[in-house]
Amino acid sequence: MNNLIIIAHPDKSSFCYNGIFNTIKVTLNSKNETVHIIDLYQENVNFNFGVDKIKEYKDLITWTDRIYIISPVWWFRTTPALESFFDQIFTPGFAYNFIPISKLYGYPKPLLSHKKVRTYLTHGAPGLPVLFLYLNSVKLRLIMGVYSFVFGWFKTKTRQFWSVPFVSQEKRATYLKSVEKDVLNDIK
Repeated sequence: MNNLIIIAHPDKSSFCYNGIFNTIKVTLNSKNETVHIIDLYQENVNFNFGVDKIKEYKDLITWTDRIYIISPVWWFRTTPALESFFDQIFTPGFAYNFIPISKLYGYPKPLLSHKKVRTYLTHGAPGLPVLFLYLNSVKLRLIMGVYSFVFGWFKTKTRQFWSVPFVSQEKRATYLKSVEKDVLNDIK
């Protein structure tokens, strides 16, 4: 199957890049899966993709069966590069259409609901305040405000890793084992 990995972290030594991204890539390659990579910070430092890049990315989204998205959480959202990707690639007519209910109301019909999507978010904060004090607003916004439009309700999987800068190497290894297990389950 065709796999697209979208990495949205500028630092190649980060856990997102050096840990999660590499684990997904190595696991897919070890099973002879076809893999294409979009490194948003390497390819698009100004976040304005341009017509050719937008077409290339839309073609890759069309081509792929599975999408893996990796981003840290900055200021309660994904990185600016990933937010720009959503804005410029997941457009009406490509990723969704609005179905009118009345003159004033409509609902989004996802056009990419046949894609399997996994997102990995890393947090500097511990889970407890994010989940309870902030009501897991990052994941909620991502699922309800982006993915429900594009992929449909309950069609994506999102895993969050907490306190990444502060946890032990053993905890990071545990995080990466869960990533590897996810990818192997996707391949089955």
